[in-house]
Amino acid sequence: MPQLARSQLIGANFCFQHYPFDKMAEAIRGFGLREIELWGAAPHLDLFHATDARVASVRRTLADNGLSVWCFTPEQVVYPINIASGDDELREDSVQRFCRAADICTELGARYLFLTSGRGYETEPPQQAWARAVDSLGRIAEHARRNGVRCLLEPLQRFETNILTNAADLRRMLDELGADNMDVVLDIVAMATAEDTVAGYVELFGSRLAHVQLVDGTPGGHLVWGDGSLPLGRYVEELAASGYAGKLTFEPFGTGTYALDPIQAWTRCLAAIEPYLSRTETRA
Repeated sequence: MPQLARSQLIGANFCFQHYPFDKMAEAIRGFGLREIELWGAAPHLDLFHATDARVASVRRTLADNGLSVWCFTPEQVVYPINIASGDDELREDSVQRFCRAADICTELGARYLFLTSGRGYETEPPQQAWARAVDSLGRIAEHARRNGVRCLLEPLQRFETNILTNAADLRRMLDELGADNMDVVLDIVAMATAEDTVAGYVELFGSRLAHVQLVDGTPGGHLVWGDGSLPLGRYVEELAASGYAGKLTFEPFGTGTYALDPIQAWTRCLAAIEPYLSRTETRA
């Protein structure tokens, strides 16, 4: 059975939002993980309170726990951040906050800044919001490039956005952007709800597929492995067979119950993926 390297699995602070940052870092370290996808949400490191002092504190805490940042993922779905907003003032503020996020990536030593497309008004022609998203993403990617930071772009589910919801449109947006520092994310739930496939992502993006968020669903949900009906084991095997060399992590949210005991949620996910990880490091 094809297997992924153990070093490809990284931690994340998803569902740790009711833990102090240092306790979350200790838990991720305790799982034996050494890299993290840092979800930029309150109270850990949101874009509305990311002072130099707070960023420095986060950097120290991560270093104290032997953790490095693979990508910084500012909350951008439910917060008042929308890089494709039809409100010019809100959109400009959102773009500037993401330029600041690229600066934070540099300060934390993160390889990637994680991006989504934003969303437009439901009452306007879709191409208008698409154009605003392309413009905003291009500006952010250029700022990140000057910082030596790469970007990740993720499709979302339809209730989260009306712009970028499937792999084909992600391919089209990448081509329009033409940003050489932009790679892509495969979110398993977004893939399943769009009726896309692992093979389709591999074919469309090749080595630009750099990050996988592994979550269960029905098909939606962002659930712990086993709480949904998606064939996660098969997906992981398909990734391994394709030669996937990027990272993957878990993104459990559910209905909020996982946040009551995030350690249990992560323990269950880690136990489920264990048979699919090689005991020897064979991938970059």
